[in-house]
Amino acid sequence: MVFYIHTVAAATAFTRRWQEGGWGEGLLGIVLVALIFSVGWSMTTILAHWLMEQKGFGFWFDRDAFALTLLTVIEAIFYIGHTRRKRRKLANIPLE
Repeated sequence: MVFYIHTVAAATAFTRRWQEGGWGEGLLGIVLVALIFSVGWSMTTILAHWLMEQKGFGFWFDRDAFALTLLTVIEAIFYIGHTRRKRRKLANIPLE
């Protein structure tokens, strides 16, 4: 499920950036999502290693699943905040 969410996020980033700036911008959007995912996964894995044992909270929610869930929550907060800031910035531009 987490990988599906990130696939949809990459497709959304590609589509938005492609409409605004072309193919190159769209590919940069995908690269940005992939970079944030890979670095974030490494960082949350380290954090999860400090917080819990490998078995985690059971068979279905071990340490790796916790790290991916934590990463998804952090990324969601980041992306929502980024989108809101961008909308506010665009709303303050006067029309001429």
